[in-house]
Amino acid sequence: MGLLQAIFGKMKIGAPAAGFWTTLDGYTPHFTSWGGELYENEIVRAAINATATHVSKLRVTVQGPANPKLQTRLKQGPNEWQTWGQFLYRLATILEMQNTAFIVPVLNEFGETVGIFPVLPSNCDIVAYRGTPWLRYTFSNGQTAAIEMARCGIMTKFQYKSDIFGEDNRALTPTMELANLQNQGIAEAVKNGASYRFIAQLNNFANDEDLKKEAKRFSRENLQGEGGGVLLFPSTYQNVRQLENKPYVLGTEEMQRIRTGVFDYFGTNEDVLQNRAFGDKWNAFYEGKIEWFSVQFSDVATRMLFTERERAGGTMLMATANRLQYMSNTEKLNVSAQMADRGIMNRDEIREIWNLPPLPDGQGQAYTIRGEYYLLGSDGSVTKKGDDLTDGK
Repeated sequence: MGLLQAIFGKMKIGAPAAGFWTTLDGYTPHFTSWGGELYENEIVRAAINATATHVSKLRVTVQGPANPKLQTRLKQGPNEWQTWGQFLYRLATILEMQNTAFIVPVLNEFGETVGIFPVLPSNCDIVAYRGTPWLRYTFSNGQTAAIEMARCGIMTKFQYKSDIFGEDNRALTPTMELANLQNQGIAEAVKNGASYRFIAQLNNFANDEDLKKEAKRFSRENLQGEGGGVLLFPSTYQNVRQLENKPYVLGTEEMQRIRTGVFDYFGTNEDVLQNRAFGDKWNAFYEGKIEWFSVQFSDVATRMLFTERERAGGTMLMATANRLQYMSNTEKLNVSAQMADRGIMNRDEIREIWNLPPLPDGQGQAYTIRGEYYLLGSDGSVTKKGDDLTDGK
């Protein structure tokens, strides 16, 4: 119970007494994947891993003045057991698998939030205690835990029937059944390809008993030896023929259709899975998949960590990515030159595109503007800038 105890606190672990809870929502999702083995399929796992891997590279920062003690802790990591990369990878995997991901606060002995943690319940429901809605989690080991709903974060996709939770993965069942049958067909084809079967006509046997004895004798003398050899067919056998078993295996087009169905469902593609996506291709994947995750996570985490007044004051948690790092070297060079010449990006920002560290002593915070550019003031004045360095003004 150690980890759950540390996350939820002593008073929220265990089965509640009778009459302690009042159920508020009749929709109680059971977060089981297809056949219990969705993550065991290699295509599904590769698709989820590709998304979770890119999500884990998001940069999590806190902006604003509120709760500096919590901000200091979050700079070190989401909790004492995970890095931000591990946390985001785990959270994205849960969301992709269950279409609902729960983030709960890590509490200290005083009930203060000191971090966040992604939990994986087997089911969850909304209950009320003394007029306050709570989320009650049941885990695969039978343990239960509950915490105020206002202190939790819930990320969803495919949300339809429930006002709180996402749908299950039954829509993927036909595709997964085809993939399962295909794998079985390939396995049977390999097994049958290693065996030989023959059919022959036997002469001069009067009854079934003699036929059985002859079949056993032939098998014992020809097929049960320890070494190799040849099959001997005496004159009692006629029309000897080998039986060829040709199991049905889906063609290339049908197999690709299965893969495409999985990719469409999880919002990815083969270039992303095989790390071939860069430039415009990676930007399309980012905007369609990663950015959606980062926006929802930022909103959910900000709401659960900071009060309405703190949020109104500009405090927020943000998950962002530098998409320019995924351009080709030619594109990076062009962006670097154009942004630097116009004073839009400083040298440290450009070095980040090339995965280089910032310059020491703040030297990289200066902006460079080429001499042939002119600064047009709001009053209509025109000032020509030389090849100098400015402090960002």
